[in-house]
Amino acid sequence: MRRPGWPSRFWVTVAVTIVKPIAWLLVKKDWRRADRLPGSGGIILATNHLSWLDPILLSHYLYANGRWPTILAKSGLFSVPVIGHMVKSLMAIPVYRGSADAARSLKESEERIADGACVLFYPEGTCTRDPRFWPMEGRTGAARLALATGAPVIPVAHWGAQEILPYGSKKPRLLPRTTFRVLTGPPVDLSKYTGQELSADVLRDATADIMAAITSLLAELREEEAPDAPFGKPADR
Repeated sequence: MRRPGWPSRFWVTVAVTIVKPIAWLLVKKDWRRADRLPGSGGIILATNHLSWLDPILLSHYLYANGRWPTILAKSGLFSVPVIGHMVKSLMAIPVYRGSADAARSLKESEERIADGACVLFYPEGTCTRDPRFWPMEGRTGAARLALATGAPVIPVAHWGAQEILPYGSKKPRLLPRTTFRVLTGPPVDLSKYTGQELSADVLRDATADIMAAITSLLAELREEEAPDAPFGKPADR
């Protein structure tokens, strides 16, 4: 029987057979506070974005701690022969950009959360352009989904993937073997927005709370002080 929020056992086995050896080969692990990941029920996992390797390494982290990552992937992948079938079978959600179909991704995410899925969101929408790799401003999709469904937002910060495959690079740096650090935080408190209309201001403020939680965790992980404002946003805005 399929577990809530998980693909069939066949496709889980296929993915684990491919991803787990890659993850073990590429990195050493420093995983912290995985006990904060709810073991069941629909959740939104919001995290920073550093490298194209993020989904692989974070998927390993989540799987090893009992959750299947429901990933949002570019819609074009679903039409690629073989790969498209695999991505669909692994329960990824297609993301439609620049069209009237964009809301379909959030609608499908709602349905997956109702089915008990762990939906993995990168609120920045792309790898950070901050020269020091701090998170940028987030887009409002994760906040909208959280306020519409009541699902908890679990913030996660990670560090190290950018050392293996920097954004824009196609050639990984395999040696020396880097450490992939992950820190999970408690659910983001969005209770003050309960019952409010999902206006642009409410979504922007809720998104800022989510990004602040991720940034705070990253500062703890890096043992550094985070900037006063996200990259590209004036501090007094």
